[in-house]
Amino acid sequence: MQKMEQQPQQQNQLTVQNSGSLSFSSQMSKEDEEMSRSALSTFRAKEEEIEKKKMEVREKVQAQLGRVEEETKRLAMIREELEALADPMRKEVAVVRKKIDTVNKELKPLGHTVQKKEKEYKDALEAFNDKNKEKVQLITKLMEFEQLVSESERLRLKKLEELSKNIDSMH
Repeated sequence: MQKMEQQPQQQNQLTVQNSGSLSFSSQMSKEDEEMSRSALSTFRAKEEEIEKKKMEVREKVQAQLGRVEEETKRLAMIREELEALADPMRKEVAVVRKKIDTVNKELKPLGHTVQKKEKEYKDALEAFNDKNKEKVQLITKLMEFEQLVSESERLRLKKLEELSKNIDSMH
């Protein structure tokens, strides 16, 4: 009897396919629920790690932008000093300054792109989390339906046995 109970549990296990979709025969076991919780916890930990790394990258970008701006100001001061001295190095400084201005102009759209991508990431993450919640709700609903179907089948079998006994008792 115990073996028969174990076999349906094994058949009812949740299976995770390579595509990431979930399928199951009838009902998740407690082990499968724990595995699902563990996978969700791992996913959340990885999302937190990604968010942390993203913040580190953002801080590095901001630090680089700040350094570039500081260097631009510093070079502007040096340029002014050089112009005041009428130094022959003035042309080289002007070339370097133009290059810095060019790089600075290129950095601004990149900063905007980073912010845009972060917003897209947050939107995608929110959509993903919403779908994941919906999936969990659907799995829960399916498990409830499976329990109702099992109970209905049990009652039908009981009724059929009673009818069979009634027929047998007529003979």
